Amino acid sequence: MTAHLGAQLGELRNVSIQVMPTDVEEHFGTGGIIEVLKFPDGTVVGRSDGAFNGRPVTDPKQIRILDLRYSMIRAQALTPRESRAFIEQLLGET
Repeated sequence: MTAHLGAQLGELRNVSIQVMPTDVEEHFGTGGIIEVLKFPDGTVVGRSDGAFNGRPVTDPKQIRILDLRYSMIRAQALTPRESRAFIEQLLGET
């Protein structure tokens, strides 16, 4: 994602962008994408490149693992406000 696109997407009310600092060498995001889809009927499907051999999972325990990994990534990343300031700083330097 380019900084310009990130800045535009960050303006949307339903989008939250968080930047992972480069000095965080190890985090659960280094294993690849984490996807958790929650549907209105209560069905949940998750997938991660770094867990469960990349296969989709529906088991509540496996979904909880993916949720926890995602939460840990968000906790290590800059806050949405800090991320926006970081992106704006990058745009100002280009």
